[in-house]
Amino acid sequence: MGSEIEVSNSNTVVPNDLSAFWMPFTANRQFKKAPRMLVAAKDMHYTTSDGRQVLDGTAGLWCVNAGHARPRIVEAIARQAAELDYAPAFQMGHPKAFELANRIVDIAPNGLNHVLFTNSGSESVETALKLALAYHRVKGEGARSRLIGRERGYHGVNFGGISVGGIVSNRKMFGSLLTGVDHMPHTHNLAKNAYSKGVPEYGTELADELERIVTLHDASTIAAVIVEPVAGSTGVLIPPMGYLKRLREITSKHGILLIFDEVITGFGRLGTPFGADYFGVTPDIMITAKGLTNGVIPMGAVLVSSEIHDAFMQGPEHMIEFFHGYTYSGNPMASAAGLATLETYKEEGLLTRGAELAPIFQDALHSLKGEPHVIDIRNIGLVGAVELDPIAGAPTKRAFSAFLKCYEDGVLVRTTGDIIAMSPPLIISESQIGELIDGVRAALRSID
Repeated sequence: MGSEIEVSNSNTVVPNDLSAFWMPFTANRQFKKAPRMLVAAKDMHYTTSDGRQVLDGTAGLWCVNAGHARPRIVEAIARQAAELDYAPAFQMGHPKAFELANRIVDIAPNGLNHVLFTNSGSESVETALKLALAYHRVKGEGARSRLIGRERGYHGVNFGGISVGGIVSNRKMFGSLLTGVDHMPHTHNLAKNAYSKGVPEYGTELADELERIVTLHDASTIAAVIVEPVAGSTGVLIPPMGYLKRLREITSKHGILLIFDEVITGFGRLGTPFGADYFGVTPDIMITAKGLTNGVIPMGAVLVSSEIHDAFMQGPEHMIEFFHGYTYSGNPMASAAGLATLETYKEEGLLTRGAELAPIFQDALHSLKGEPHVIDIRNIGLVGAVELDPIAGAPTKRAFSAFLKCYEDGVLVRTTGDIIAMSPPLIISESQIGELIDGVRAALRSID
């Protein structure tokens, strides 16, 4: 145990015993028989332990929006480590956390003026759900305790998140979860919207299912509705035209908070700073993480309206207003990484670059129509999905085989079920878009 072997052409060492690490969301036994080790990265490419270059078609895990090992971010972390490594998060502060909050508010939709820091998307979700429940209580409407999610939604892996989430495999092993949760239907309509380019035409009326749920439970019992503007982890499900605006109308009418989970759609993924900007809908609470620090140091941020924030700022000034937070909320290292990330986005125009590349990405992606096994293609901004016809009796196997083939050929994609998802760093070039799509094409033609 613990002995190491040197990697050729690199100073990185790889353990020769992989048993201790129980890997997340991974087929552990398959991986450890044939490990796929990444040992370095720069800009658009990973370097593997055997010295190969792999084009990053997934921005790491939807998070490395500015590309890898960007100098400004690397330097900011090094400086911060030498200056102030940690400061208490409770009853104490440090300047960079406040500066970062201000910078986030500057690029956020109007009205989202306050920020709570977390360490991940999952923690951001829990923070938002607790905040919604507490808000109604401080407003004297404590009966509003019900939370509404959506089928196939992904909101992290903590109990609140999997309760409002709607991916069965993430829920079924963990008991009854939170009580008082209901779900709207998902928006995926393969029959009517297959091969849509951008926002699909059919399905706006699905938002009216929220009215049915309100009628069932009564609005006075419902605290919040939580949705992803684009459902990413379940396979890139894009909301129909007008769907999110209709949800906003219904929630406003009934005094229900609307929460957008922008862990994936935030920070330029759709060609706008946030998904809320793309769809022209401002929620009451917005959840972010991933691209906030370019994936370099774990951090999340929950943005809230002044109305919600001010409701808590009552009573004696020496009292804690909201009993929630984390040891690492606004961590100095993460704050430094976040500031440098936002500066990189600004300098290089990355929060809107996706809009320029979206038509090129769309044309390349939809060129896969007609390739073996393909039954649908979806895209918006710089995120896309290719849905495959599953192998009878072996769901997920076909897409996983495509993932392995792509990796062998030097292209990294992500799969969920029998869907191949792509979300490249926002620095990707036109030629690299072609390389990414050609890699998927070759994989599709080589698998059964």
